[in-house]
Amino acid sequence: MIKKQPVLFIAHGSPMNAIIENSYSKSLNKLGEELDKPKAIMIISAHWYINNTFLTKQDSPKEIYDFYGFPEELYKVKYSTSGAKPYINLAFEELKNYDVKLTDTWGLDHGGWSVLKHIFPKADIPVFELSLNALEKEEYHYNLGKKLSKLREQGILILASGNIVHNLGKMKYNEEDKPYKWALDFDNFVRDAIINDEHDKLINYKDFGQDALASVPTNEHFLPLLYVLALKEDEDKVEFIFDEIHHGSLSMRSIKIG
Repeated sequence: MIKKQPVLFIAHGSPMNAIIENSYSKSLNKLGEELDKPKAIMIISAHWYINNTFLTKQDSPKEIYDFYGFPEELYKVKYSTSGAKPYINLAFEELKNYDVKLTDTWGLDHGGWSVLKHIFPKADIPVFELSLNALEKEEYHYNLGKKLSKLREQGILILASGNIVHNLGKMKYNEEDKPYKWALDFDNFVRDAIINDEHDKLINYKDFGQDALASVPTNEHFLPLLYVLALKEDEDKVEFIFDEIHHGSLSMRSIKIG
């Protein structure tokens, strides 16, 4: 019998988190130990934000190093998987009414591999990605997320990767530097809305005002959260597996639902 999978929103923050050990990476190690092994993993990453809705079609997606100016060690990280095609076909069927297309122009970006490296270090589970359509509004992404519900029942773990608060322009030098008040306030607003199932507030997060604008200057890191919320069912429990803010303006809040 296939066990229904939870859904995850995992903050990824700096690519350096892939190769350092800290409280965040340890929380992902612990999560991986607690999860039942899925049949496959669908990644919804802030770093595949394009003018269309695509699924990767490769059986073995290649790692993408979509960042610059980091230590050479980071560009040598490998997360090689295989066996994705049957699960891509399942996802493609579920999304056929959303004009989804298949492509081999992308692979597995660091929104995926940098967190999978800590959660499932053996890299023995098929992985594929779903893009974020930059032309669509927040409600589209929430509704598209709902269409993925059957994948959970088929043993596919949906892992959305972004950041609730993501303002690189305001980043402080040290990871442990004090968070900005606006970052704390918006992060807490999102936390409370999740706890209270007030998803409309998060679809319309801009209504929160200046704190929202400072925390989400561009929406690509926030949108993955909407997919996870859309997949929450009445019986699902919400667990915040990590809740720190790093560098003053990067929320590392990570969430398990189900």
